[in-house]
Amino acid sequence: MDNESKKQEMIEKMKQRKKEGKVVRRIVGVVTLVVLLLVGIVGVSGYFYVKSALQPIDPESTTEIPVEIPMGSGISSISTILEEQGVIKNARIFKYYTKFKNESSFQAGNYTMSQAMTFDEIIESLKTGKVYREPIFTVTVPEGLTLVQISEIIGKNTEFTAEQFMEKIVDPQFIDKMVGEFPDLFTDEIKDGSIRYALEGYLFPATYPFYEKNPSLEEIITTMIAQTNTMVVEYKPLLEEKQMTVHDLLTFASLLEEEATAQTDRETIASVFYNRLEIDMPLQTDPTVLYALGSHKDRVLYEDLEVDNPYNTYVIQGLPPGPIANAGKISIDAALSPTDTEYLYFLADAEGNNHFAKTYDEHLQNIDKFLR
Repeated sequence: MDNESKKQEMIEKMKQRKKEGKVVRRIVGVVTLVVLLLVGIVGVSGYFYVKSALQPIDPESTTEIPVEIPMGSGISSISTILEEQGVIKNARIFKYYTKFKNESSFQAGNYTMSQAMTFDEIIESLKTGKVYREPIFTVTVPEGLTLVQISEIIGKNTEFTAEQFMEKIVDPQFIDKMVGEFPDLFTDEIKDGSIRYALEGYLFPATYPFYEKNPSLEEIITTMIAQTNTMVVEYKPLLEEKQMTVHDLLTFASLLEEEATAQTDRETIASVFYNRLEIDMPLQTDPTVLYALGSHKDRVLYEDLEVDNPYNTYVIQGLPPGPIANAGKISIDAALSPTDTEYLYFLADAEGNNHFAKTYDEHLQNIDKFLR
């Protein structure tokens, strides 16, 4: 082979190598791009998966999930239990989250959790031994309110109107349902025809947290009644000992709640009422007159005291047919633990201080001294 042929052959080989190099580089480029895309997809997917796993499974869920954390459980076993019970999506992510937040000292016990709880709420629960959730909104019902007044609070704090609340609260089917659900709380006394509202006094004063955006009106009312039921259960033995019904207790306590002032002595006022009941003396408490009239007045007139109404304790003997407001725990306690006195009269001065008397003459002297 002459030199020219060898040169030509060399040139052809160089062209071939150059061509192969281009193919190789193209293949490498494609493979690299594919790898980068796969890494990107995995990274993005991983990011969204982790982000999703950090969120509650179902923020709107109200279903309660029982969770038992055994003694000696570490974060690994706790995370696994939470995933198995469906409270969280991924045990490993929860475990890493708690370590990142430097959280520890979790308590064993039986919990009631839900898929709406955040990681922070779950951690707070496990640290305190209590179920902790941030409510979407709360409704505060103060002591001493009537159902009509509570309806106004519901109207301002929920999607329901005051009128809708009152319609539900007097619905015979709803009342029967409540009686069936809370047999230890309700008796046939609430069906007395002279009672204005069967459920008056049975919605406990408290701040109620709600964990869903739009709970039903029935759920809102039932929650308040359930709280009254919870409170009353602890008094059952004492009520049986005193031969007193729950209805009488809430009725009596509502009178104390309405007579109360900022500095009042409810136990002593309770003793006045009990002393009067013992000698068949009318209770003669002004709040019952106002309830009978169905309107608020700054001053009760003598003509008001004569209104013919089963709630007017100036014209009836004993307790009114039912509560005239919702009583708080302090008033309920006072109704069951009155001071031992011989007082039959009391009045509150302009500063809210109470003055008690054993006789009517002493009471008149207190009127002259503190009210004139």
